[in-house]
Amino acid sequence: MIPIISKLPQAGTTIFTVMSALANELGAINLSQGFPDYETSPELIELVNQAMKNGHNQYAPMAGLMSLREAISRKTEKLYGAIYNPDTEITITAGGTQAIFTAITAAINPNDEVIIFEPAFDCYAPAIKLAGGIVKSLELEPPDYRIRWDMVKRLINNRTKMIILNSPHNPTATILHRQDIDELSAIVKNQDILILSDEVYEHLIYDGETHQSMARYPELQKRSFIIASFGKPFHATGWKVGYCMAPAALMQEFRKIHQFLVFSVNAPMQFAIAEYLKNEDTYLSLPSFFQQKRDYFRKGLENSRFEILPCSGSYFQSVRYSNITDEKDSDFAMRLAREIGVASIPVSAFYSKGNDHHVLRFCFAKKQETLDKAVDRLIKV
Repeated sequence: MIPIISKLPQAGTTIFTVMSALANELGAINLSQGFPDYETSPELIELVNQAMKNGHNQYAPMAGLMSLREAISRKTEKLYGAIYNPDTEITITAGGTQAIFTAITAAINPNDEVIIFEPAFDCYAPAIKLAGGIVKSLELEPPDYRIRWDMVKRLINNRTKMIILNSPHNPTATILHRQDIDELSAIVKNQDILILSDEVYEHLIYDGETHQSMARYPELQKRSFIIASFGKPFHATGWKVGYCMAPAALMQEFRKIHQFLVFSVNAPMQFAIAEYLKNEDTYLSLPSFFQQKRDYFRKGLENSRFEILPCSGSYFQSVRYSNITDEKDSDFAMRLAREIGVASIPVSAFYSKGNDHHVLRFCFAKKQETLDKAVDRLIKV
């Protein structure tokens, strides 16, 4: 066997794959990986079928179907008052992860420093390292996981190239507030620092809160790659259709990489989503839909010994179990799956140093009967 030198020597199989495989093996209720167990809209499926029957089965344009880019532009202007040129500033991607990888690859050069906030979605750091960049992580702690902007200031230097933000946040379900935006704006003012804003859960935000998209703020918009996705809000994670928005100069570099990664994205899905977005209720109704699930799951957990942490967005609920056991979160997650029959994600997996605050993450994007079964088991712990 011819050896190769690993570019990611510390990387193994992701925790999402491990826990979903364990859930399948054990027949456990899978609240680990972030996907729903109910079907997407029959109307959307019919639109995909119709696109296929109408012959839309060949390559889509490299940047994405224009009608879909135009729909995204209209949606963004309606929600955030920001105007993006669909021709030069929006690109359709094979899901959010590809968009994140592409933006980092396009912008980061060897020895550029990128600030991330941990617990962080697991694709950020590997993409930075593959681009030759240096990860500068700032650790956040439960229960509120707030960003300490005074600490961010200390990390800034002449090699800082990018700050990666994620709101609503995976795994902690926290969101950015206007105060965070003010602090961020002050830090990057007069600096050549880019922002990668992971906003794939933009429509899953609760209790009347406002999504603080970088698109709302011109000074931040002009330096931001904004990443979003259709898989999470439309209950079709397996379709892997997302997009990136950025000023034309940044998007030009983004597309240089994009064309050699996937070139273009599934055409029938793009035709279908473009048509589906004509009904604004498809995304405006999402906060109430998911908040009902959040509230239902949290209400059930009130009878358990878990400490229920705040959840302002996304479809994840984190819990702390310090008063149940002092086991490592990875060990406890494994035991829950094997003995109780509920699979979760140990939040230490989102820290580069494996920081263990005795917190697990559950996905509540499930049928009511699935949540009922899971709660019945969790309250017995």
